Amino acid sequence: MKNITVIGVGYVGLVTGACFSDLGNRVVALDINEERIQNLEKGIMPIYEPGLAELVERNVRAGRLVFTTSYDEAIKGAEFVFIAVGTPEGVDGEADLQYVRMAAESVARVMDHPLIIINKSTVPVGTGDWVADIVRETQPSPVEFAVVSCPEFLREGSAIRDFMNPDRTVLGSEDTTAAERVAQLHLPLRAPIMVTDLRTAEMIKYASNAFLATRISFINEIANICEALGADVKEVARGMGYDKRIGHHFLEAGVGYGGSCFPKDVKALAHMAQVHGKHPQLLHAVMDINAYQRRHVLLKLHEHLDGLEGRTIALLGLAFKQDTDDMREAPSITIGDYLDEHGATVRGYDPAAMEWAKRAMPYLETAADPYELVKGADAVIVLTPWNEFKNLDMDRIKNAMRVPVMVDGRNLYDPAQMRAHGFTYSGIGRGD
Repeated sequence: MKNITVIGVGYVGLVTGACFSDLGNRVVALDINEERIQNLEKGIMPIYEPGLAELVERNVRAGRLVFTTSYDEAIKGAEFVFIAVGTPEGVDGEADLQYVRMAAESVARVMDHPLIIINKSTVPVGTGDWVADIVRETQPSPVEFAVVSCPEFLREGSAIRDFMNPDRTVLGSEDTTAAERVAQLHLPLRAPIMVTDLRTAEMIKYASNAFLATRISFINEIANICEALGADVKEVARGMGYDKRIGHHFLEAGVGYGGSCFPKDVKALAHMAQVHGKHPQLLHAVMDINAYQRRHVLLKLHEHLDGLEGRTIALLGLAFKQDTDDMREAPSITIGDYLDEHGATVRGYDPAAMEWAKRAMPYLETAADPYELVKGADAVIVLTPWNEFKNLDMDRIKNAMRVPVMVDGRNLYDPAQMRAHGFTYSGIGRGD
């Protein structure tokens, strides 16, 4: 059993702490948000993530996972300290590191024994060296420590599975002994462990997310060409994916990527490149295509409706993806804002994200289920591919609508079947 402290109980920190405790370690999870810590002690999760509440409850009950707001309590006896605080997007697309600085300074002030400090947050290349400098400058008296980068590769909606069954663990440090000790922590996961220098490890995270975002924008570009030429992008992607050099992952055309990682990380990588005199044309193209996909959905809506003033538009799905309540950079916000500005009544339904959606879109009228959502609607736009949407009673949906227009931003349905149900249907890149 190792003694681990995790700073930050947001998405990454809470999953990391809960999973390490489930592997038999003693974990202290710290956050300066007192309300969040109090809620966690009551079993109230700050995020929706399948299986997380049960995992936290099991390990709290076993005494392996505790929560605190005190750095003195969290650092006492710790061997490893994971910094997993937020790094929101700054003014120019750079990562805002104020919370990383606060965490590093707070650890430095109270540490009285050697520590391995592990950057789990997604941070710009060079942050590991910067954190080491902050700790050295803030310590009241010198105490030995090492900094290791251990970027996370968790997907919202499958984070616990991703943590417990990773494709790889990436570690970066200038202290090989410290890196080996962190590697030992990850051995029970039985995945390849790659040890490199600090900056390379930090870059692997950005490069991975940027590449996946590029795949999404690429297939969306192909989808738009398919529409012009009468081809079906779903079949195109399937044919491409059988090539082992390409694969099927992240080749689903739609309304574009969102969430807390891809938008922020692509912008941050482009910012780092520009600061150092490079010209990240591909990254800018990826972002431009992604922004266009929202407009593309709205253009399809305009094709089917004679103006938006006074129309009721139903948004089926609000979170940026299924199995999460995360509304950060969700396409529904951009689309909803546009509809509201053009005089439409915007109605929405999501199985998990209703509370956060109302905060992001105060004009939003909410519905209790998909059938209530579409009553009297002039169009429905599919924005999140929740499983529960796949087998809806389409005759009931169509009959409840004032005008049976559907713009399927996730290609969730078969065009021929939807037209057979009587819908004016438009998907993304389906050869319409």
